[in-house]
Amino acid sequence: MATLFTRIINGEIPAEIVYQDEHCVAFKDINPQAPVHILIVTRQEIPGLADLPEDGDHKFLLNAAKKIAEQMGLAGGYRLVINQGLDAGQTVDHLHVHLLGGRPMNWPPG
Repeated sequence: MATLFTRIINGEIPAEIVYQDEHCVAFKDINPQAPVHILIVTRQEIPGLADLPEDGDHKFLLNAAKKIAEQMGLAGGYRLVINQGLDAGQTVDHLHVHLLGGRPMNWPPG
């Protein structure tokens, strides 16, 4: 069964796409935690970091994040978050990066 993110990538579920290339698709989070909250998703269905193959679309996530941050005008800084597993808050078993910005980020996160 296709994940929610695969269904978005395939155009079955609407999303506000802000970036895409042959390896990943990025769209606005429907429950933003910052003024800018983008999900960057691999086109390849990889459940999470623990399931990473040696090679694949995941290698391009950070480059996409950099491009999107520049596109969004986040010169002052931004945060990238990858959750692995339920205890970390991963709710969709499809590798993705949260790009958060547009406000000062506290550490440790709340």
